[in-house]
Amino acid sequence: MTGLTLLAWGVHLLTASGAVLAVLALREIERGGFGAASIYMLVALSIDSVDGALARRLRVGERVPRIDGRRLDDIVDYLNYAVVPAVFLLALDALLHWSAAAAMVLSSAYGFAQRDAKTDDDFFLGWPSYWNVVALYVWLLGLSPAAATAWVALFAVAVFVPLKYVYPSRLRRFRAGTAGAGFVWVWAIACAVWFPDVAARIHLAGWTLAFPAWYLALSAWLGGWGRGRSAA
Repeated sequence: MTGLTLLAWGVHLLTASGAVLAVLALREIERGGFGAASIYMLVALSIDSVDGALARRLRVGERVPRIDGRRLDDIVDYLNYAVVPAVFLLALDALLHWSAAAAMVLSSAYGFAQRDAKTDDDFFLGWPSYWNVVALYVWLLGLSPAAATAWVALFAVAVFVPLKYVYPSRLRRFRAGTAGAGFVWVWAIACAVWFPDVAARIHLAGWTLAFPAWYLALSAWLGGWGRGRSAA
């Protein structure tokens, strides 16, 4: 086995490690450790943002052809992007009814199972189930159950609306700037978790909403919302 093949297996292991992080996050949620669970969610999100690019650069599909990297990625992402956030919000008593959490996991099951969930021109089709981001903001911003449930309902519907959302690691334009902003966002959210008193004084969580707003604006522009075609 060559060194490059070992590296290819290492990329698969990196992707699979996200499932371990999901288990650790669930354990912390059970204990009421929402801060620690949030950090595990952020680490899993960070891994997901780089493993695909590593896989393409190392041509993992050619070097380890028996493993379907996309399927592995979808399994891990479903855990971290849907199941863990749903349990997180339920444990917080952040929703008006458990059915809102069911809407999260069921809409995501549809989203992940679509044959064209990722389009040929490198977009997500339908809102890409970033429930981990939603859960973090519900907690950090202290949203009421009514507000949290309303946002969950909105995004659950958005999964079924066939608009294009940018696939950050496959952006053809503004990739470097978006990646840099995403890096800053992860660390800013981590600081809001680690230093809640300081974060509250400077409204850090609120300022970080600039990055999700950028993501949506970029998706609307490059995804051609309202034009019926991609501008990328």
